[in-house]
Amino acid sequence: MIEILKVIIIGIVEGITEWLPISSTGHLLLLDAIMPLKMTPEFKEMFFVVIQFGAILAVVVMYWGRMWPFGIKTKESVPKKGAYIKIDIIMMWLKILVALIPSVVFGLWLDDWLEQNFYNPVVISIMLIFYGVLFIVIESWNKRRTPKYNELGDLSWKIAFFIGMFQVLAMIPGTSRSGATIIGGLLLGASRTAAAEFTFFLAVPTMLGASILKIAKFGLAFTSMEAVTLLVGMVISFFVSIIAIKFLMGYIKKHDFTVFGWYRIVLGAFVLAISFM
Repeated sequence: MIEILKVIIIGIVEGITEWLPISSTGHLLLLDAIMPLKMTPEFKEMFFVVIQFGAILAVVVMYWGRMWPFGIKTKESVPKKGAYIKIDIIMMWLKILVALIPSVVFGLWLDDWLEQNFYNPVVISIMLIFYGVLFIVIESWNKRRTPKYNELGDLSWKIAFFIGMFQVLAMIPGTSRSGATIIGGLLLGASRTAAAEFTFFLAVPTMLGASILKIAKFGLAFTSMEAVTLLVGMVISFFVSIIAIKFLMGYIKKHDFTVFGWYRIVLGAFVLAISFM
């Protein structure tokens, strides 16, 4: 029962931190240091990735109408009834595939090496602080400029690819996948809304691919407790993510990301101090 309670807490933390630019992986690793789960290292490595896909499914549910490119016209008022394809959504997915290329290349090459060398509290703390400062600096600069790309459809192929390059930075724990891509989008001229939405959509194939790789590496021989652990974590992170996404999209309409920068700095400094005590 205690282990399931830990999983519920982890699911809540994942659902919140996956979308706020404060590093879900960093928070999960720090949480595991405080209240470690009783599971094998191999399962834990897979669990901390696949649980994130539960959060990603929240995006699919919430944005399904803007993600699914196929439909059927049934109203009598429509001149030509029948199946149709939304070309703008097809183009969006093609741009997302372009943005995915850097993560695929660098992920297959560096994933294991990064896990062995960078998954520790000191690295997480440094990344939390560094990107916290970056958020504050960029938002200060961002107030003095007008975005070039206000809508998701405004982003060019080139911009999509370079946002994908920023996502590679999130392979280092403590960076934040959403934080890295949002920072990239802002630096490249996107509005906060366009940068956040592109981040949400890019997360779907990114985390689907990462989850498949981790499950393939671990295998499908789950114990009953492991299966329950994974299912509970994903379900909790799914429902909490819906709340977190709605909060973030409402928040950025009136505020910038500076508060998240300060949060990262304070948390990073605290963890760094604890690490050297």
